[in-house]
Formats: sequence, C-alpha cells, structure tokens
Amino acid sequence: MPNEASPDHFFETVLAFHRTAALKAAIELGVFTVLGHNAGTALTVARHCGASPRGVRSLCDYLTTLGFLTKTGDCYDLARDSKAFLVPGSPTYLGGVIEFLLSPSQTECFKNITAAVREGGTVLSEEGVSASEHDVWMRFAHAMSPVLRPPAELLATFLAADAGPSWRVLDIAAGHGVFGITIAKRNPNAHVVALDWGSVLQMAQENARAAGVADRYSLLAGDAFDVEYGTDFDLVLITNFLHILDAAGIERLLTKVYAALKAGGRALIVDFIPNPDRVSPLVAAQFSLWMLATTPGGDAYTFSEYDHMLKKVGFSRCELQEMAPTFFRLILASK
Repeated sequence: MPNEASPDHFFETVLAFHRTAALKAAIELGVFTVLGHNAGTALTVARHCGASPRGVRSLCDYLTTLGFLTKTGDCYDLARDSKAFLVPGSPTYLGGVIEFLLSPSQTECFKNITAAVREGGTVLSEEGVSASEHDVWMRFAHAMSPVLRPPAELLATFLAADAGPSWRVLDIAAGHGVFGITIAKRNPNAHVVALDWGSVLQMAQENARAAGVADRYSLLAGDAFDVEYGTDFDLVLITNFLHILDAAGIERLLTKVYAALKAGGRALIVDFIPNPDRVSPLVAAQFSLWMLATTPGGDAYTFSEYDHMLKKVGFSRCELQEMAPTFFRLILASK
C-alpha cells in the first residue's frame, strides 16, 4: 500500500552515525584519492590504501549505496559530487572539514543533547565553543576555508568590489581571512583590518600573503568585545560568527560596529538565516539545534530578528540577499 507507514526513516536516522563513520574512514584511508586518478576494483583500491580487499569492498559498496561512488561490475568510480568535493587537490575539496565537524568539541556536545534541550544551551562547559582562544577555532580556520570561498566570492561580487572603490574594511572574527582577502584581491584599493584572536590570525596572515594582498592587510588581535576597532570604516564584515552569541551579545557587538562605521558605511552579516517558519531552508533551519548543543545562547536568527537588533542600535536600512547556491544569506545594513 503506497501510504502504509514505514520504519525506514526511523532506522536511517538512528543509524546515521554509520554514514559518518564510513565517510570518515574513506577520507582517512585515501579511497577518494585513489579513485580520483582511475576507477578500480576493491583489490586495486586496497593495494593503494594499505587495507584488506574485503574491508575495502564492504566500505566501497556502502559508499555506493550512499551515492558517493558508482559501481559497474566489480569496478568502483567517483560520483560527480565526490569528484568535486572529496579529491585532495581540488579547489573545492571538503575532506579537511571533518577536522572541525567531527572534533570532540562538536561530537561530545551532541552526546549531551537531551540535557542541552532541558537547559536551553550547551552543558559541556560554561562557554562552549565560544570560549576565548578555544582550540576549535584553529581547526575551524584550517578546515572551513574551502566551504567559505564561494560565499566570499559572491559577497565581493554583490559589493561590486572589482570597480575598485577606496574602502577601509574591518573583518570581525576573520579566522582564515577568506572574506576580507577576497575583497582585497578583487579591489586593489581596499585595505582590510582582520580582527580575531592572535593565534588564529596567523593563518589569516599566511593566506593574505599567499593571495598577494599582505601589504593591504593588517591584523588586530584580541576579543571582539574588548578591542578598540577604530573609526571611519566603509565596510564591516561579520561573517559566520553572530550565531554563537545570544541576542544581548549581538546587540553589544553591533553597537561597536555602528560606531566604527563612517556615515553611509555598511555592515555585512553572512550567516545561516532561516525563514520566518524556522523550518526552512533545510540547513539554516537545522543549524539552530547545532547552536543549542554547542553554545550557551547561540541560535540561527531570522532576518526579522537581525533587523530588530540592527535598527535598535541605530542602523537605518537593512536588506536580505540570497547567496545561492551556498547555504548562507547576506544582510546588508546601512548607517
């Protein structure tokens, strides 16, 4: 019967950790690296990976059922998305992201999700991953830059950075520096100040040097709530950051941002922003639970919530822009 209830969804969800473990094993063993060169049998892949043929056959069959591989006879090959995102050396390689997403700071929080729901925030530590100098941010900066390059390019395009206006740009919680560096690459007249904890900024500085913009890229080390920003910035970037804060923290930060901007300057928020129904789009909607598990008061805030906070601290006009095909949305607020 077509409408008969099925337990499939229940078991797929309960056993979803099998998928995580299989994908992690394939990345660690180099399965995608081997198949990125040539299609091959389990025996061929096993020889290159230093693993047992039986083990590789079982793993590759499972990955085929998930859509990461294809199989013709006994021969495995990469599916389209795997060719793009799971072969080391690809400009869109995402395999390194597991260093952050599967780090103990993330997985341990979800082992306590029942308690987090009861308490209304993380129970792993007092501050969760928002703690100052938390080593997770080093892993984040190293692993997540491939994910953030596409929205960084979209942001630069939206701002018409290639037109070359003389901008002073403050990049708050810069991390890897991808957003500010992309603007500096596209706009030879942009000067970027990257703000983050000192240990994390080392990576941003290296990335700026590699991109050829180090002479227009300066560092401001410290806590975003404590350090003095300076004034007369044309743009302030707040990318993939505000979701770890509660509403009061966001308003405190936005007050400082408002003061740092020149008249007519703009604050740019790039983040996971769900629709008003809070159950769509999928990734942004699901992000709220992630913040519940890992932060004391973070959330996936809607545009209306951001609009209220921005106008409360003085911003006059706010607009929401889509950043398809990425998971992110952009809020542009003018002083």
